[in-house]
Amino acid sequence: MQEPGIDEHIWISEWEQLSPFLEESPIEAIPEVHRLVTEMMEARGFELDEPEGEALKEPEITRAYIAAREIKDEIESEGSLDLGDVPVAVEAYRELYQELLDYGPTAGTPA
Repeated sequence: MQEPGIDEHIWISEWEQLSPFLEESPIEAIPEVHRLVTEMMEARGFELDEPEGEALKEPEITRAYIAAREIKDEIESEGSLDLGDVPVAVEAYRELYQELLDYGPTAGTPA
């Protein structure tokens, strides 16, 4: 059995490594930040998509994640990326990271 808070410690360490990269090269960092946030979403039990006709646990979190993921997908497709979307994705991932971190054992929810 894993000790409570171990996931959080790993996530914080990863975020601290990715954060400067996100500032310096956001386009290159967003896929890695997305991977971390996806891992956190799954560990916290949040939906990664919005199933039609079903209620979401936390709709704002899932919808913010979907919007940021769409920008990440545009980056990875090397298509016509609107550079104005990059700061939007960066901010969305920052907010998601913090919300998911705050949702942990200290808030009464297992990691």
